[in-house]
Amino acid sequence: MPKKNIIIEKLPAMPKKPELIRVAAYARVSADKDAAFHSLEAQTEYYEQCVSAHPDWQLVGIYSDNGISGTTINRPEFQRMLQDCWDGKIDLIITKSITRFARNTVVLLESVRELKRLGVDVYFEKENMHSISPDGELLLTLLAMYAEEEARSASENQRWRIQKRFENGEPWVGKMLGYRLKNGRLVIVPEEAEIVRQIFSGYLSGMGQYSIAKKLKLQGISSASGNIWSGASIRRILTNEKYTGNMILQKTYRKDFRDKTYRKNRGERCKYYVENSHEAIIDQEAFDEVQEEMARRAVKYNHTPETVRSEPHLFCGILQCGICGCHYKHYRTNAKKYDKSVWACPSYYAMGKDICPAQQIPEDILIEKTIDVLSVPALNRETLLKRVRQIIVPAHNRLRYILQDGTEIEVVWQHRSRRESWTPEMREKARQRALAQHRKEEN
Repeated sequence: MPKKNIIIEKLPAMPKKPELIRVAAYARVSADKDAAFHSLEAQTEYYEQCVSAHPDWQLVGIYSDNGISGTTINRPEFQRMLQDCWDGKIDLIITKSITRFARNTVVLLESVRELKRLGVDVYFEKENMHSISPDGELLLTLLAMYAEEEARSASENQRWRIQKRFENGEPWVGKMLGYRLKNGRLVIVPEEAEIVRQIFSGYLSGMGQYSIAKKLKLQGISSASGNIWSGASIRRILTNEKYTGNMILQKTYRKDFRDKTYRKNRGERCKYYVENSHEAIIDQEAFDEVQEEMARRAVKYNHTPETVRSEPHLFCGILQCGICGCHYKHYRTNAKKYDKSVWACPSYYAMGKDICPAQQIPEDILIEKTIDVLSVPALNRETLLKRVRQIIVPAHNRLRYILQDGTEIEVVWQHRSRRESWTPEMREKARQRALAQHRKEEN
């Protein structure tokens, strides 16, 4: 049987579809005055056009921090972007310039090196430079040092201006209850001055700081900042010498241009005392009487500096009431019997549920839930501050964790039953009380 000729037709190979490069854009606006020119809408439009010009690029997202200095790494959107890089969602980051990415040499190099380890490239448009290029790190180091020096110079200039104002006896305050700053001088606001006098007279009549705060709240009077009144806000007014017409300047300071937190001046900087700088609301005699009364009560209630805890409690400054906005404080309930630690809203704890119906939370439950959220074997304050930005108590038996990378996690908790929460010592004490009561009834 004759063989058939087999014809093989050669077909052209199908073109290989290019893999998409997942691109993220990072922008930072350092001051609110720049926001109009760098709005998120404008940034989105610009980067969408930029990415669409590259067929092999896919826009993952735009991360934008507004009003936050580039000298710090604690920027929510910056942290969220880094987390997405760690999760393998980003291949390339594009940003306007090195100064937009970071103004701190250490922050810049550590971030770029970590991203390089993850295989993520950073492209700086202004410098036309990729971080993964052979000369990238050397150029980045030089340019970052220049950017950092610019930030240092701007900070030093601002500090010099503030220092000169202090030396000239000019206040560095924009708004406080009872006064407004006009043409470099504090001018009395009459209706607010009456509130200040009410606070001082109330304290001298025997009222406590929380009692005064509760009274103002029930009267519908707002604080200068618009926040809810608290014992701390009343104390700040009672100890503010500016109400006597005199001023102490530079009571706080910043350590350097990288440190954005204010520290209490305990002799590290010069202080300036200005007499009769403006019209007084409280006479000096009444002010001194209040300071003496505060010192007397501190001794009576054992609140002297020697008894104040030097280190903050675990959740101090992190746990916030979702109802009134106050930060929860650490308390001990039934200390003589059970020595139980709880966290509660100070508005509720000191002024009652009419002011704030927030719920107190046992510390052991709070620690347990936080360990579960962070997936760590144990909890300390360093770990907590590094991982958690804020914990909000939005409602009863609810906790909302806001992590440093912007992730939000909401959890539910329940009070343990009395039997489960009792320790052996508590059970023994209860048994002894029951026996004593039984003997008393028999006699």
